[in-house]
Amino acid sequence: MATVLTVSASPSATSKSAATRRLVDEQLRALGHTVHALDARELPPAALLGADTSHPAMAETLRLFEQAQGVVVVTPVYKASYSGLLKTLLDLLPQSGLAAKVVLPLATGGTTAHVLAIDYALRPVLSSLGPAHVVQGYFLLDQDISREPDGSSVFAEETRDSLARAVRRFAEALVLHHGDDDGEQAPPEYVLSAA
Repeated sequence: MATVLTVSASPSATSKSAATRRLVDEQLRALGHTVHALDARELPPAALLGADTSHPAMAETLRLFEQAQGVVVVTPVYKASYSGLLKTLLDLLPQSGLAAKVVLPLATGGTTAHVLAIDYALRPVLSSLGPAHVVQGYFLLDQDISREPDGSSVFAEETRDSLARAVRRFAEALVLHHGDDDGEQAPPEYVLSAA
């Protein structure tokens, strides 16, 4: 199976985006993928803002991107755009930083008015980094993700199911572009028949 890097680009550890990334991690691992999680908010601010790629944390971040066959990006939407933290992180990557990778953009926000931010703000930036394929993104409403007293997050059933479908589409694209466990490319009908 594939190696996947999942990125939470929220400045808050308790955000809906961070909870979404953790759920995606679980779903991908259940499908047999190796998952490396990155919380952009934990990167050293001075090194990130200064694009100091010699800093050990920045060098490790670049290594994670380079080794991943797939990348999942989860961002909150503020004022109809993805987070500045995500933009700063993506600016750290070289021009071909997503070359040959399959990418799944996910976003959380308070209103469906922000849904288009995925296609009109985030997708062009991701596409500029040369991925093999950007899978159709998915937007989660904040109201469909609640926080329990113990700190865990609960997703509305329909939202959880829809997110699982998006993750399956991503997994199918990984097989199509990177092959199966035997290193062989999957035939096109695999992706067409797996709903």
